[in-house]
Amino acid sequence: MRRNFLGIATIFLMGMSIVGTSWKAAEQPTFKKEIITKSAKDSTFSRYVSDVYCAAKLDSAGLSEIVLKKALTGFYNLKYSGLVQEKSILTIADFDQESCKKRLYILDLENNKLLMNTWVAHGQNSGGDKPAYFSNIPSSNQSSLGFYITGEIYTGKHGRSLKLDGMDLGFNDKARERAIVMHGANYVSQGTIDQLGRLGRSQGCPAVASKLSDEIIKIIAGRTVLFINGSNQNYNSQFLNETLAASMVSNQQEVFAAK
Repeated sequence: MRRNFLGIATIFLMGMSIVGTSWKAAEQPTFKKEIITKSAKDSTFSRYVSDVYCAAKLDSAGLSEIVLKKALTGFYNLKYSGLVQEKSILTIADFDQESCKKRLYILDLENNKLLMNTWVAHGQNSGGDKPAYFSNIPSSNQSSLGFYITGEIYTGKHGRSLKLDGMDLGFNDKARERAIVMHGANYVSQGTIDQLGRLGRSQGCPAVASKLSDEIIKIIAGRTVLFINGSNQNYNSQFLNETLAASMVSNQQEVFAAK
């Protein structure tokens, strides 16, 4: 009886071992396939970022590829969320650069072209020539980091202006309450740089040159993405999901290839 029991137990354990081995064998290829697919999409996204960077000649314009990658990641995350409309326009204000540099970049992603590269002011309490402090608090007179969607055009005390909706909770979501808008300002000019050694500063708005404001607003109006970058802060965003951005770009390229 004891021998029979031991024999049955041995057969049972051998059977479980075979089942376990076959299960692992079936699992492993699927797991590897997922890793390979993810790696391929990540590689496609990295190549895409480099292609845009080179085609738009952003190196000579002074924008780093790292900042572009962050901005593109947010663009495709926002597009996936349905927050971006038809226009493939991406605007970047790189506040890692000094105000005397032309640190505003307007990109046409459909044609991988830099449409405009010009000055943009930061908030008066964010710093002198280069901003170091950012806030989402009303009356702080500081700039706010993160992703924005362009809103309505209106005429106010600065003339034709463009409302902005901050997308990043805790970082810029009070943009409407703070009246953070894109507008023209006379202190955004070469004359001001010659006089002060830097641009003039706003109350937190990304102000541009008065003579260019109408053209800029016309280009970026219509629910397009504006990204205000500053790497010296504890900024984080739900829209910096690179895996999602990589999938969006990969799918986009597959659609173009099928046409």
